[in-house]
Amino acid sequence: MATETKSSAPFAVIATGGKQYIVHAGDVLQVELLGDHKEGDKIEFDSVLMTDDGTSSKIGTPTTGTKVMATYLGEEKGKKLTIVRYKAKSNRDRRLGHRQHYAEVKIDSI
Repeated sequence: MATETKSSAPFAVIATGGKQYIVHAGDVLQVELLGDHKEGDKIEFDSVLMTDDGTSSKIGTPTTGTKVMATYLGEEKGKKLTIVRYKAKSNRDRRLGHRQHYAEVKIDSI
């Protein structure tokens, strides 16, 4: 299923943490934890699946060979999830909570 884009700004599709993200320069996004980094460190995403500069696009097989540069902003927590396990007719229920940790990065250049 194709999606229409109204903006001709350059973008890239990167893969990190088992997920794919569409990123533009200047975007701030939360991705899975990236390891041991300090605030302000430069991060290089080398698994770029697609790039588009508004006039031409480059699709990788599986990657394009280009790199996306980002700055590590810190570690954030996601929203709290409540998990409820319940068994009928046995007076059994259990409540659990979970809060995922994410790495926040700002995309500098594509």
